[in-house]
Amino acid sequence: MITLKSEKQLEGIRASAKILAGLHNQLTLYVKEGLTTGQIDAFCYNYITDNNAVPAFLGYMDYPATACISVNEEVIHGIPGKRVLKEGDIVSIDLGVNLNGYFSDAAQTLIIGSADPEIEKLVSVTKECLAAGIQAAGTGKRISDISRAVFSIADKNGYGVVREYCGHGVGLALHEEPQISNYVSSGSNPRIRPGMVLAIEPMINLGTKNILHMPDGWTVITADRKPSAHWEHSIAVHKDHIEVLTAF
Repeated sequence: MITLKSEKQLEGIRASAKILAGLHNQLTLYVKEGLTTGQIDAFCYNYITDNNAVPAFLGYMDYPATACISVNEEVIHGIPGKRVLKEGDIVSIDLGVNLNGYFSDAAQTLIIGSADPEIEKLVSVTKECLAAGIQAAGTGKRISDISRAVFSIADKNGYGVVREYCGHGVGLALHEEPQISNYVSSGSNPRIRPGMVLAIEPMINLGTKNILHMPDGWTVITADRKPSAHWEHSIAVHKDHIEVLTAF
């Protein structure tokens, strides 16, 4: 069931998203060559708790960290640890905030120093896919319009679009209905209505769309070991506009 949020609930979600956006802003300054993914995770934990909120991912289905930090061929759900970032890496940082029971979710992919042009293009196009998905999320449209907008840009550039994971509703829980695929599937296709809060998150691969699951039970990698990028925003649907709650 899709939950339409009241204005009071939106105020709570908006406050949660403000913390998350602030953290993502700080990460663009903090993340650099030589840091470990574990150090980045600690930075995220401290920022969220210093703002009197709770890391939404920590403990969710027994996930062991605050952030999902995925490097290069890792698509999503990378567990932070001792891995040291180096020049040319791309690192996707996915985070959720729980503020008094109101949830927000957002991700970005950062380039460490400079990378090969084809990798820089992948990161840029994935961000473009997110922008197109948000633009397609207007009142009266359908979830498939978001999916089509994301897929068309990725496919035009010859990239693989991950099938097994998708965007979702968010706000009163970390994951809510509806599911939002990044390709047009044959699943349910609800109409977009005011009061919906959606997390749109393209996961786009430089090569194949196919993925593999690592033995840690969480980390997802590309089957051909080529890089992957991930961008995500939480948005609120209003009658006459879209509000990007986690804009940073």
